[in-house]
Amino acid sequence: MDRTFDVDRLHVRCLATSGAMGSAAASDVAGRLRRLLDAQREVRAVFAAAASQETFLDALATEPGIDWARVEVLQLDEYVGLGLADPRSLSRWLAKRVIGRFGVGRPSYMRGDALDPAAEADRFEAEVLARPIDLGLIGIGINGHLAYNDPHVANFSDPRAVRVVEIDPTSRAQAVRDEAFPNEASVPHLAFTITMSALLAIRTLSVVVPGGHKAPAVGRTLLDPVSTATPATALRGHPDATLYVDDDAFELAAAGLKVAAADRR
Repeated sequence: MDRTFDVDRLHVRCLATSGAMGSAAASDVAGRLRRLLDAQREVRAVFAAAASQETFLDALATEPGIDWARVEVLQLDEYVGLGLADPRSLSRWLAKRVIGRFGVGRPSYMRGDALDPAAEADRFEAEVLARPIDLGLIGIGINGHLAYNDPHVANFSDPRAVRVVEIDPTSRAQAVRDEAFPNEASVPHLAFTITMSALLAIRTLSVVVPGGHKAPAVGRTLLDPVSTATPATALRGHPDATLYVDDDAFELAAAGLKVAAADRR
């Protein structure tokens, strides 16, 4: 069953399983990519490198008629100290599961192992700001973060497009849960991230969030006041954003939205 509704300006699609959710998101994104490629020479897209995106990416890989050679893929975030050659890096994840798999024509990686992280943030910021970004294909963290904009660093009006930030303990624990690192002590404490202001400036956002472990974050995203306490609440003000969830991820929000509807009566 596909339930579709809006919370403020945010479109929400809830499907029964993570596979159905991934297929729905992939179909919508593929359609958008085809239309954009018909209308312009190149498409710019930001991709998250996260386990939550795998069913979506599996489905997107089967979508025909996308000229990936004309798609520029920009990296969303990266651990400071880990470069493309490191199997733990997010750039390596992106190279394997998106760039090489789809035949992307122009990958744009953050250099996590750059000797001067501040200079690397400046360099990648210039890439982000070079031209408008058409698509953001992202997820939501268990603490409600987008990219590595954890609650303690998120700024909806950030003057920067890319920053080096401190990763909070909840997000570091999530990296262990996702089996990217063996234990929390091995997770880097700093990351490069595209900031909230730059993410919210992307023309279209597709946000894929499966699994019961994400249910509290989805509930806060849809029900809490819009604030940096749950950075993903800012999606509710975006002019063209869609949140894709499965039944497990939507479980807590469903009850709250029913209460909210009753209160409005």
